[in-house]
Amino acid sequence: MSRICLYLDEDTIQNALVKALQNADLDVITVADVGMLGYPDEEQLIWSTEHKRVIYSFNIGDFCRLHRDYMVQGKTHRGIILAPQQQYSIGQQLTGLLKLVAAVSAEEMMNQLVFLNSYLRN
Repeated sequence: MSRICLYLDEDTIQNALVKALQNADLDVITVADVGMLGYPDEEQLIWSTEHKRVIYSFNIGDFCRLHRDYMVQGKTHRGIILAPQQQYSIGQQLTGLLKLVAAVSAEEMMNQLVFLNSYLRN
């Protein structure tokens, strides 16, 4: 079972979060790192799937729709993690993402849509 590799979209790029995830020894890259700034969400999901990365986004509406469309069409993705924008501090996001990565393998994330709050409950 392999460990989740993260791909942060434009909404979730926060330098403090990226540094904290890297300091926690997580494999994390951003859309800026790979020259994908400004690309549509569908292309971000395709890129993350091709590069075996779970995408993390605040764009709940679009990624819920994309996940549903993928499932209806029998397509696969590497996983989607969603959180409401401006609801969680950097520390809360870090805590939730670390708990998720510790609990779920990359293989188990295949075709999963997960809300970060599931990993922030006590």
